[in-house]
Order: sequence, then C-alpha cells, then structure tokens
Amino acid sequence: MKPFEKKVWLATPTMHGDELAYIKEAYETNWMSTVGKNINEAERIVAEMIGVQHAVALSSGTAALHLSMKLASIKPGDKVFCSDMTFAATVNPIVYEGGLPVFIDGEYDTWNMDPASLEKAFELYPDVKTVVVANLYGTPAKLDEIRAICDAHGASLIEDAAESLGATYKGKQTGTFGDYNVISFNGNKIITGSSGGMLLTDDIDVANRVRKWSTQSRENAPWYQHEELGYNYRMSNVIAGVVRGQLPYLAEHIAQKKAIYERYREGFKDLPVTMNPFTADTMEPNYWLSCLLIDKDAMCKQVRSDNEAAYIKEAGKSCPTEILETLASYNAEGRPIWKPMHMQPIFRMHPFVMADGDGRCRTNAYIDCGKADSVNADIFHRGLCLPSDNKMTETEQTQVIEIVKSCF
Repeated sequence: MKPFEKKVWLATPTMHGDELAYIKEAYETNWMSTVGKNINEAERIVAEMIGVQHAVALSSGTAALHLSMKLASIKPGDKVFCSDMTFAATVNPIVYEGGLPVFIDGEYDTWNMDPASLEKAFELYPDVKTVVVANLYGTPAKLDEIRAICDAHGASLIEDAAESLGATYKGKQTGTFGDYNVISFNGNKIITGSSGGMLLTDDIDVANRVRKWSTQSRENAPWYQHEELGYNYRMSNVIAGVVRGQLPYLAEHIAQKKAIYERYREGFKDLPVTMNPFTADTMEPNYWLSCLLIDKDAMCKQVRSDNEAAYIKEAGKSCPTEILETLASYNAEGRPIWKPMHMQPIFRMHPFVMADGDGRCRTNAYIDCGKADSVNADIFHRGLCLPSDNKMTETEQTQVIEIVKSCF
C-alpha cells in the first residue's frame, strides 16, 4: 500500500457555505462584537433543537464549564466528583474555582463514569455537592442512573456534553440531564464555530446570571458599574455566524459519522478488537469519533512513560502504539484514548475512586496510580481513536482498515 497523498485526518470541520453567508452578514451590518442576530439565532436554534428553554452562547465550552462551577457554588477546598477519562477542560474549571477534583472510574458498557463507582465515592465523601459527568466520544453516560444518585445525595449535576451534541439517551437529547449543561463548538466537534460553546438551562434566572457574568458583570446603570466578578466569555457574533450556518447539518454529520463507525465495525469483525461501545436499547451516540479496543490476549507488550511509548512487535498481536505509528507512516491521523485524569502528573495525588477500591491512589508512583485494575487505565492501555473525518472517502477508510489489519 502507498501512503495517502492527502492526509486522512482524525476529525476536521465540514463546511457547507451557509457559514460564510452569515459571517458576511455580520461584517456588512457591522455587528462584529458580542451582540447581533447570529448570536440570537444560534441560541434560539440550539435551544429548540436540544429541548431546553435557554441556550447562552459563550466563547468556549470551557467558559461554559467554568460558569457552571460558579453556578454550583464551588468554593476553595470543596471536593467535586468528576469523570476520570475525559479531556482536561472538563476538570480545569473545578480548579479555577479552588475546588479539588475527585476522579471517578469508568465502566466498559459506555467508557463513561461508572454509577457504582460514583455511589462508592459518596460513601467515602458524603459531603460532596457537585458531580461533573462527560459523555465520551459522543456516547452518553448512564445519565438517568447518575442523575438519580446525585438527587439521592443532594448534589448538583453538571453535564459536559461537549462531545455529544445530537446524541440521545432514552430518547432525550444529551445536554438536558444536568442542573447545568455544556456543549462545545471547538474546531473538531461535530458542529463547529472554530471555537465557542453554550450553557444550556431551563432556568431563566440561571441564563440571565450567565449572560451577565460573561459580559464582565456590568450592572444596569448609565455608566460601567460592577458589583461582582465578571468574565469576557460571550460568543462573538462572527463565530456565531459559523455556528448558525452549521446547525442545519447536524443530522447529516451524525449520519456520516455513523456510517464511518459501521464500516469500521464490519471491517474489523475478524480481528480481536471491539469498537467503542454503547447500550443500543437506551442510547444513540452521535458517533463523533470511532475508537478501537484491542482484546487483552491480543495485546503485544507495550509500555508508556509520561511522554514516550515503546512496544515489542509480535505476530498475531498489536497495541495502540504500533497501530498509531503505522497509521502515521501512511499519512493518516489517529490518537490515543484520553489519558485518564488520575494518571496525569498534575492530578496524580488527587483521590481516584473505583467501585471496589479504597478511594485514593495508593502511592504517588505512576505505575500504582495508573494500574490497570481500573477500567479507565485499561481502556487507555488498549484503546485508540481511528480516523473519523466525515470527508474521508470509503476508499480511504478501506485502506485505513487494511492498515490496521496489517498490524496483526
């Protein structure tokens, strides 16, 4: 096989032309700041599409998460339960407010937060009042179970649906299960604005507080009056034009991503691997990224430090490092699974809860805190993200499948 002449990407923006028309509208009408028709329309469309009363357009999903932490009244020293396998943006806003993340292990059914581990965490830390759950790679967590556990313990739920826009759980859109809900329009998301995000809520008072905080907390006065801390977090009307132009294509993008996922699943049916899972009777992912998990007995020897990896090639076996290096040699982009937060240098000394664990890392040694008896460490060890760009042709995907097969 020859390398791809044009790089096959993990996930890139898919533009349609409507976006440019709305950007031009913002330019020609001179609404280039953080007010304008594009913002209003993007908020209206998202609220109607997802089924919430209010959507507040912000500069990023991270900004929406940060303001969610403020809404949850996190104070310095407060412990906050958080998904362990996620992007750092899920966790960092907890620390912005002085909170202490406590990481919750995942489960194999969805790769998301394990309800049993969350229940264990409340046994260990009964005073915790905030839970942050992320829907990994576009697949919903077991949101009704997690919601019920939060309600039983009087805790607020923040749903990080940054990766799952358009996915449904029991017929209900993600981004509606939390007390505060977040979506993202980052450049590689299924709907993009190049940047941007939204906070979703049914509470008008919450929406108004977020709008105020995101515009430097200016009071209703003839001059610039400020009585509380504010932020420069409002979405630009130009960025909102991109989002507004993208939104009508959400169903089309999901259908394209689903087709990619199904072709991979069919193509790998004879390999000792499985695709990123979901429970088909309760959820429909948005298939943002197609991921692969190698069977335990088909793993060649692989070791990783904080910034390097090595493996020993073995016939009939492979590992994520080998597959990713081979894809790269053919000019195709894959990625490791998100490295769990409890294995990250910045967070290694934070508590990490498994359903059958003691609720803390046993030492500060990498191999102990990241030991594979946790579900998330195991998925990280054996998993990888495949090229999932919805502009990838079937011919290109067929070659990607053959490349992966060659590693075994």
